[in-house]
Amino acid sequence: MKKLLLSTLLLCACIYVGAQEKKANPKYDEKLAKEYGADDYGMKMYVLVILKTGSNTTETKAKTDSLFAGHMANMGKLVQQNKLIVAGPLGKNDKSYRGIFILNTKSLDEAKEMLATDPAVKAKLLDAELFNWYGSAALPAYLTIDGKMGKYKF
Repeated sequence: MKKLLLSTLLLCACIYVGAQEKKANPKYDEKLAKEYGADDYGMKMYVLVILKTGSNTTETKAKTDSLFAGHMANMGKLVQQNKLIVAGPLGKNDKSYRGIFILNTKSLDEAKEMLATDPAVKAKLLDAELFNWYGSAALPAYLTIDGKMGKYKF
């Protein structure tokens, strides 16, 4: 019985080690991987920002509209600088979450500097929660075609 158990454990260990072996990707493009800052798995670190309703709820509608126009303009500037990779609003929810950003940095401090350029964040209309996030290094590539998808612009 001990021999059978030992043999079974040894077989399982061999299967596990074999399953952990790295398999080469025949489509690997080293130049492209370097261009996008990919690691060996085609991934990299970003900062995920969850924007939520801020503490400033006393602004006039005109001022709020102006600050959100500045928010949209700032997003466009960050996209042009290749700092903002993904942005979009969230549907209604009970957590006061308003939208997300994925920033092209692994540094939380650099992400905070980027957010400091946003008029709606500066005015506390929006607050931000920041997280390190590991995702596809190819994520910025979609920006090269994204502008061609919408019939209308914001």
